[in-house]
Amino acid sequence: MSIKVFGHRSPDTDSTGSPIIWAWYLNECRGTPATARLLGEPNSEALFVIDRWGLEKPEFLEDVGENDTCVIVDTNNVAELPDHINDANVIELIDHHMLQGGLKTKGPINITVRPVACTATIMHDLMGEDAAKMPERIKGAMLSCILSDTLEFRSPTTTDVDKALARELAEDLGIKIADYAAEMFAAKSDVSSYSDAELLRLDSKEYEVDGTKFRVSVLETTSPATVLARKAGLMDDMTSVAEEDSVDQVLFFLVDILSEEAVLFVPNDLVKRIAEKSFDAKVEGDLVSLPGVMSRKKQIIPALKV
Repeated sequence: MSIKVFGHRSPDTDSTGSPIIWAWYLNECRGTPATARLLGEPNSEALFVIDRWGLEKPEFLEDVGENDTCVIVDTNNVAELPDHINDANVIELIDHHMLQGGLKTKGPINITVRPVACTATIMHDLMGEDAAKMPERIKGAMLSCILSDTLEFRSPTTTDVDKALARELAEDLGIKIADYAAEMFAAKSDVSSYSDAELLRLDSKEYEVDGTKFRVSVLETTSPATVLARKAGLMDDMTSVAEEDSVDQVLFFLVDILSEEAVLFVPNDLVKRIAEKSFDAKVEGDLVSLPGVMSRKKQIIPALKV
């Protein structure tokens, strides 16, 4: 039976590309049948990457059960995984996020969690000499994952390991990083096909602070004005999305990649208080700028206070 390799819900480029990369490695280098799967529709940047490198878009995985053997990548948070993940036979986990807890396995497993910016960076190291066997499409997927998660090295999560690998891959592929990253970010910034509610869920993670449940949503863009023009609709849909997703509040951060700052939407007094306590910000109106804030993992989630 084929191993199912998947990342988190609301898949971004890393959670789309890394399952493809690792499934290739298991099949071609370990001789173990494996299939990449997705827990949702990829965002526009991830779809661009799939098309750019001629990758096969993984099929959607609704849930898993006791007969499924799985490898989890790019998350260890059960809230972002299939409902019955603890019934499945999870044999490996590869991630770069803080440990959340709640994942229960049927036996000892291989776990690799490292403080780098991207899951694909870890995978390259785990492959060892087999990394040299990667075809162009897999190298392209790996480079794309790194540039996406590091925001072309702008994110504070970026390490020297991520940078060195990205530059090595780009040289092998004959690609200029700045030019290719610009193409990726242009694709990421085209959100015209998404409804306001879809934008709020597009790149989001559930997180609880002192009993208050949040959907922490981040939208990275090189065209913030396009999203700000939809502010009224996004503000309105925050309430309905929170109710539908059984959370207390949606926190929506619009990250301007080029200006290297975030704008937090402030629909009510709760979010105003969070902005002031968490980021030492002075809130006037329904938007607040957070200079230098670009990473949910390193700068937003750890800072949240209610």
